[in-house]
Amino acid sequence: MTGWQMLFYKEVLRFWKVGFQTVAAPVITAILYMMIFGHVLEGSAKVYGQVNYTAFLLPGLVMMSVLQNAFANSSSSLIQSKIMGNLVFLLLTPLSHRAWFVAYVGSSIVRGLAVGAGVMAVTWWYARPDLVAPLWILTFGFMGAALLGALGLVAGLWAEKFDQMAAFQNFVIVPMTFLSGVFYSIHSLPAFWQQVSHLNPFFYMIDGFRYGFFGVSDVSPWTSLALVGTALVAVSALALHLLRTGYKIRN
Repeated sequence: MTGWQMLFYKEVLRFWKVGFQTVAAPVITAILYMMIFGHVLEGSAKVYGQVNYTAFLLPGLVMMSVLQNAFANSSSSLIQSKIMGNLVFLLLTPLSHRAWFVAYVGSSIVRGLAVGAGVMAVTWWYARPDLVAPLWILTFGFMGAALLGALGLVAGLWAEKFDQMAAFQNFVIVPMTFLSGVFYSIHSLPAFWQQVSHLNPFFYMIDGFRYGFFGVSDVSPWTSLALVGTALVAVSALALHLLRTGYKIRN
């Protein structure tokens, strides 16, 4: 293997060795969301005019799981390596900052999509949404996982202890995910909060992903694609810059 392939393999193996915690547990959490919200709101909520609520909820839960786990993979790997001191072994290698980026973000994509596929497989019997445009599903799933993997890389480089990482995840990632339209269509909100929702980049990832199932969305999928693509380029450029300069990993 080349250097980046070995690091990628190591990062995939890292989360796969504890797969019950990193893959199975998020799938179980999504099932609980599906059972609770689907049971409570199934008979009282219709979305896009004809879509029942449980079918509407499933793509949102899948994408939420993809995003949260892609972020957790790269961020937790870096902060653990920094605190335990084994990051120095990577610093001794001749790997470039681009190899680090590909390995960490690539493994985050694998974990995010693995969890998303698990959620889809387990909940498919509960609600079977149509697959109107599978290419949109794959595109937004991949780009969303890559974006959150790169963001996790930035957070992992910035954080110096677990408390800082927990704060970043609990006060940034989780609220932005939950307020992005996972459990509701933004057209059900007052006009002011609809405008606020449009400022949340996570909304465009979930809305574009959901478009692939129903062919209907709150905004145009091309608009979502452009905004998500721009965010991915910007966050990736920041992560590459921090890795190149050795931000908080080289004295």
